[in-house]
Amino acid sequence: MPEAAQAERPTVLVVDDEEDLRDIMRRMLERRGFSTLVAGDAEEAVGLCRDHAGPIDVLVTDLGLPGVSGGDLARGAADLRPDLGIIYISGLPKDIAVTKGLITEDALLVKKPFTSDLLLDALRLVLSE
Repeated sequence: MPEAAQAERPTVLVVDDEEDLRDIMRRMLERRGFSTLVAGDAEEAVGLCRDHAGPIDVLVTDLGLPGVSGGDLARGAADLRPDLGIIYISGLPKDIAVTKGLITEDALLVKKPFTSDLLLDALRLVLSE
């Protein structure tokens, strides 16, 4: 795919252990012109970061994954893909997630439940950096 076409269709890796939510986010993003990859846990997500041949522009991960926090996943994924943008989703308010050490103060967190517009705004922000 030519670089210009790829830039118009960013790839988003969606990681959530709730299959329904993962599927909703995938369909919403694809309708909005994004390419998507999905994973149900951190191990699957890291495998995609390692093995996916094309670029992955943004990781959208739930903070509450089984066995590992979304923050730990994001650090591992960023080691494999240093240019990866990261958006966290969580039912926790950001100040509590920061206090618990799950994310840093400058992390981008979208609180559940969220609208597709909120997620798209967060994606635009990360992709513009």
